[in-house]
Amino acid sequence: MSTVEIRRNNLIGAACALCAIVCFSFNDMGIKFLSDTYALHQIVFLRTLVGLAFFACAIMPFAGGLGLIRTTRIKAHLLRGGFVVFANMSLFLGLAALPIADAIAIFFVSPLLIAVLSVFVLGEVVGPRRWAAIAIGFVGVIIIVQPGTSAFQIASLLPAFAALLYGSMHMLTRKIRGTESAATMTFYILFTFLVASAAFGLAFGHGNFETGAHPSLSFLLRAWAPVTPGDIPIIIMLGVTGVMGGMLISQAYRLAEAAFAAPSEYVAMPLAIMWGVTVFGTWPTANAWFGIALILVSGLYLVWRETAQDKTPKSPQPPR
Repeated sequence: MSTVEIRRNNLIGAACALCAIVCFSFNDMGIKFLSDTYALHQIVFLRTLVGLAFFACAIMPFAGGLGLIRTTRIKAHLLRGGFVVFANMSLFLGLAALPIADAIAIFFVSPLLIAVLSVFVLGEVVGPRRWAAIAIGFVGVIIIVQPGTSAFQIASLLPAFAALLYGSMHMLTRKIRGTESAATMTFYILFTFLVASAAFGLAFGHGNFETGAHPSLSFLLRAWAPVTPGDIPIIIMLGVTGVMGGMLISQAYRLAEAAFAAPSEYVAMPLAIMWGVTVFGTWPTANAWFGIALILVSGLYLVWRETAQDKTPKSPQPPR
């Protein structure tokens, strides 16, 4: 693959990641909005049913039909699906207890982890200046989490755990991208979500374990409830944006170097702040603003540094 093709793929991948994060941001806002009323596994189950219907009608006919289900890497797909399911659930449980901007800011250790993991797992090159930018981003996360102080919340560890799983999922995406299409990856993510949310619903959907001791635990253990008509459009929005985000993010990490695509996801930061102010009436604290600024600076520097470098990025096997 030529240098021009590699750079073009990197730019297309970054654009896909950007659009995916807009979709995911709508998902984060919608799920936090519903988190006081429904159980997490109920929302995810209904969202997945809508997503599967949308996928079957709007994507599958143009992506190979039922043939896209065929794969020789079923174990990798199920492992990737497991990463996504538990990453999403950890993040959403964190959203139930934390301001949306704080939760997303903590989660944004993920692009930093992706850049780090890309070195050790994929053999991609990260220079000393980018390492410094990554370190600054981690400092920003620590400022927001405030470990060892009275402001620290156990729930703040949930987005961090989600970030680790999310980064692992993208590394696996890069491993299987040569043989698996974005549509195939999306189908198996939806399948895993459907099975996992149904299993959680059977185990906890009766609500017998819910004690009200903590918002995150209540969100996980709450009984399933009838869906009010006013919430149906939100659930439909969650299903559609979930599928589109999954397709776009899979394509992003099929095409682009992980260290290049990951910083494009930082658009979620201003979106999270916007949702916090306009939907939930919360502003970030002074510490959160400072941490968010450090994370944004590190991410934007990584983007600038990658695009300004006059070198050929390391390219694995070209995606199909």
